[in-house]
Amino acid sequence: MELGLEGRVALVTGASRGIGRAIAEGLAAEGARVAVASRSREALEELAGAIGGSAHHLDSDDLATIDPLVDAVERDLGPVDVLVANTGGPPTGADPLGFTAAQWEAAHRALVVAPMLLMARLVPGMRARGWGRVLAVSSSAAREPIGGLQLSNANRPGLLAAMKHLAHTAAADGVTFNAVLPGRIATDRIVANHGSLAAAQEAARRLVPAGRLGTPAEIADVAVFLCSDRARYVTGQSLLVDGGLTRSW
Repeated sequence: MELGLEGRVALVTGASRGIGRAIAEGLAAEGARVAVASRSREALEELAGAIGGSAHHLDSDDLATIDPLVDAVERDLGPVDVLVANTGGPPTGADPLGFTAAQWEAAHRALVVAPMLLMARLVPGMRARGWGRVLAVSSSAAREPIGGLQLSNANRPGLLAAMKHLAHTAAADGVTFNAVLPGRIATDRIVANHGSLAAAQEAARRLVPAGRLGTPAEIADVAVFLCSDRARYVTGQSLLVDGGLTRSW
């Protein structure tokens, strides 16, 4: 299927590894010109070389890095057509009331404020050009709270609500806003949470109806479609990609 991404300029944040990297690779495979951004410069340089893209620094803890990032991408590749807002998960904790004020503020800054500031910079240009895609990589925690992930439980739904409103305001201008909600995916984070990949896979066999962890590539397949021209009539949606784990509809 031709997805209509040839020559489009895409910016993927949190792209140095895991889901963000897989999405960047998927977009590049469809012919998009991809700028990747994260804090990990060395991993980014390797990825950018592999996909023929450009690497840029972005620290979601430092909102002052957002404008220079956008300026650099536009200088190197041109106006951004596709924004994939991917952010690593905030700290975990067994006590949902045990987080500090600083941790709450950092999580809100990374999961809500930074993506919104990126949209504020990029969406007006998308609307003016009559085509744009904004995709958030969220979490199934946005739909159904997960024990130990209180900072995600509280903040990720806020971004999705803001994007739902934006979807209504920009649909007639050819700009869509969607999100993918991964469940248990074989990334470094889930390995760290379980102590090993084998332990994470064993838990998935017991808890996930599909009987296994998902892969970053499986998230990327859905994400790339939602960023494509083929998904032009899909907007304001949050799609679970979790092997049936989430029980709410």
